[in-house]
Amino acid sequence: MPEPLPTFRADVVTLFGKYLPRHGVVCDIVGKAGKGELVDGAYASQWRPAVQSSRVRQEWAFFKLCMRRLFAAKKEQCDLIQVRDMVSTGLFAMLLARWKGIPFAYWVSFLMSEGRIARARAEIAAGGGRRYHVVLLKGLIERFLLYKVVLKGADHVFVQSEAMKALMVERGIPADRLTAVPMGVDMEILHGEALAPRRLPGWEDVPVLAYLGTLDSSRELTMLLEALLLLRRRQPSARLLFIGDSPTVSDVPALMAYAARLGIADAIHVTGWLPSLQALALLCGADVALSYVPRGALFDYSSPTKLLEYLALGMPCVGNDSPDQENVLRASGAGRLTASNPEAIAEQIGAILADLPAARLLAATGPAFIEERRSYRVLASRLAAVYREGFAQKP
Repeated sequence: MPEPLPTFRADVVTLFGKYLPRHGVVCDIVGKAGKGELVDGAYASQWRPAVQSSRVRQEWAFFKLCMRRLFAAKKEQCDLIQVRDMVSTGLFAMLLARWKGIPFAYWVSFLMSEGRIARARAEIAAGGGRRYHVVLLKGLIERFLLYKVVLKGADHVFVQSEAMKALMVERGIPADRLTAVPMGVDMEILHGEALAPRRLPGWEDVPVLAYLGTLDSSRELTMLLEALLLLRRRQPSARLLFIGDSPTVSDVPALMAYAARLGIADAIHVTGWLPSLQALALLCGADVALSYVPRGALFDYSSPTKLLEYLALGMPCVGNDSPDQENVLRASGAGRLTASNPEAIAEQIGAILADLPAARLLAATGPAFIEERRSYRVLASRLAAVYREGFAQKP
């Protein structure tokens, strides 16, 4: 996988490091160089390269490690070789797996090639240099190899959502070789934490909206600012709490500058990254939790996590019509679904604030839905069945 070890991605560490071993599915995991000590016991083995002095050296060291581990894999000890989100490595892995007689699977958690192409074209249009033409070429080559070679040659393909599964079928991957594994919630941890809801000083007696997660500019969170502006025409004291930060230092100042242009900067607060308990305490202290996912070719195939966490906590929530969110909200009935525009979002928030007791009663059905349909306990059980039935070696 292209993430550093130790990883904090829930769909890796929780599925493969915690729940799948309970079903007898164990993993030798290979990742990039990361900070911090590796935790023993989570996987059968963990492999990462040493930290290098440059990005090029780091990528080369990681590629060499992947190749060494692939060459070392033995059919007698390995039921499946699986690569996540790495086209070139996936191609080599597929060829080596065929040579060794070991099944091969590819895991698509995000449309990486399409994302690279879109970013490169945007930079080129904005006057970017030759570097972005190289990035564009790389994206186009990887997209061709992924859909024409790697995915068609894989024994199985795991994807992030039902929408992504439908996309893969459209691109020629047989449905019986596809499994959607959406994001989930670790209910054992979430309900094992003692949460004491709290509010910021001075926000105790005003309507509070909260958004939990990354504040990256690609999330288009100005949409929520515009919705708040409309809401404050009816609820002048409403405030919006962003619990999170962005890896790009300019994103939060740009977000706050936009709020200032709208005249609502005094109604916005950004916490920055917080420890889990502190973040969840502030979230649970809010009246309405918001999950906005931009619509478009990239995010429409994703499986957002924050809405699931809101439902698991029994929070009154509003989510826009991103496909996975729409499926969850329609199936659960525990939150409000909105179109992807400020007017619709403001209207749904206003409806919740107009009758909070009714909204909280509705939201109280969320935890049971998540436990039954989108907890990692349930997702791991289903995924383990796919591995056992499709790839476990017969005695």
